[in-house]
Amino acid sequence: MADDGAPSTACTGSSLLQPLSELTDLPLDQVNFVACQLCALISAFWFRLFLHPSKTSPIIRHVVATLLGLYFAMFCFGWYALHFLVQSGLTYGIMILTGVEHMHKYCLVVALTYLSLCQITRVYVFDYGMYTADFTGPMMVITQKITSLAFEIHDGELHSQTGCFLRMPSLLEYFSYNCNFMGILAGPTCSYNDYIGFIEGDPRRYLLNLNEYSVSPQMEVVRKVTTSFFCLLVFLSVCKVFPVERNIDDDFIANTPFYAQVVYLYLSMLTTRPKYYFVWTLADAINNAAGFGFNGYDSDGSARWDLISNLRILKIEFATSFKVFLDNWNIQTAHWLKRVCYERCPYHPTAATFILSAMWHGAYPGYYLTFLTGIVITLAARAVRHNVRPYFLHSSVHKLVYDVITWAATQIAICYTVIPFVLLSVGPSMKFYSSWYFSLHIGCILVAFVLPVKRRNLPLKDQQKSPVQESLQRHLEATDRTCSQKEKTT
Repeated sequence: MADDGAPSTACTGSSLLQPLSELTDLPLDQVNFVACQLCALISAFWFRLFLHPSKTSPIIRHVVATLLGLYFAMFCFGWYALHFLVQSGLTYGIMILTGVEHMHKYCLVVALTYLSLCQITRVYVFDYGMYTADFTGPMMVITQKITSLAFEIHDGELHSQTGCFLRMPSLLEYFSYNCNFMGILAGPTCSYNDYIGFIEGDPRRYLLNLNEYSVSPQMEVVRKVTTSFFCLLVFLSVCKVFPVERNIDDDFIANTPFYAQVVYLYLSMLTTRPKYYFVWTLADAINNAAGFGFNGYDSDGSARWDLISNLRILKIEFATSFKVFLDNWNIQTAHWLKRVCYERCPYHPTAATFILSAMWHGAYPGYYLTFLTGIVITLAARAVRHNVRPYFLHSSVHKLVYDVITWAATQIAICYTVIPFVLLSVGPSMKFYSSWYFSLHIGCILVAFVLPVKRRNLPLKDQQKSPVQESLQRHLEATDRTCSQKEKTT
């Protein structure tokens, strides 16, 4: 009975690495996750070198990517990994049976409902508060991919080299897109066009293949792997030094000056971010190692490997506005939310986007408190930026003062908003907010009502057209630019 609370009891995957879990005192499911990601990194180099599209047919690349992905999923999650296939299979059937006009709506509803049912079951039936690796994490990314593909088909973005509409993806292509070993465990999501171009070596869809022998991802992979493990080391070193739960400790609240509570809130929330930096940066490195993620060149001619990058760490930590922080955190999810909700919602798109994000993240009440708070914070931050910032742009000194103040305000606002996301439950979250007298809620609501913000209202029809136009223009311009570079070099 003494071991009932051991971390390994929560794992539904393989127990092969149980000795390593006990040696490191880490939950077995987390050990399995890191081990599989490291194997995926090695597999990615092998995939790029020996199964290059110039040497191997797309079918072989699809089969290998899919089988490796399913093996890693089974190793981490056991039979729960079957949910990945069921969710993908259900939505593929919807794409086949429904018309292009409505498939994106049906896929969004079915994929999100299936994900939500799994999240509710995991939280309220099995283990409430099990904040470790779980099978619904990969399902969140698969949900993004399913709906992204459905919206791409609806918007008419699947084009061949001649610009003609392509057929529906085959079942193999569909499962490869959703369950490939590069993104099955931690994503990030990506465009179906980009993924298929990477698999097939289609230069009109993916730029890497025009420069396959001159552009190597090795240095970028080394940099990202080094960054990810540095972040892991930081997280393991400091996460227990500043426990988030201390923010709601009665003695801490009663005996600590408010300014010290603010500083501790910032430090405690700061130490929670490196684990996300580790997971997302390593996931990006895995895709790059396989040759996926090339995004053209900088103005100085340096290769860019940020096509599917999910974060920009320095811009997050030094963000001077709520928007800048959100634009650089979980980037691919932000793009997905913008595409499927914000650009299409005719009324209150900001509120609708935050609510969809809460539903997608899971069933914990703390998630909803975080994203509902995020609505008022976003509206207030937007109002301040539009009305106050112009007065500080007349001199570099004033701009510096403004940046320092807004950096501090942004970090406090982020911590205040996100703490329910970490605490998970309503009781602890409300206890924290009450200790702050709901000050940021009240202040932001007042600011949002008092300061005017110029609204940008596009007709829904135009909003739905813009993703198509932007995507087609981006692909055509990028292809023309790369082709021109190749002609110059030859």
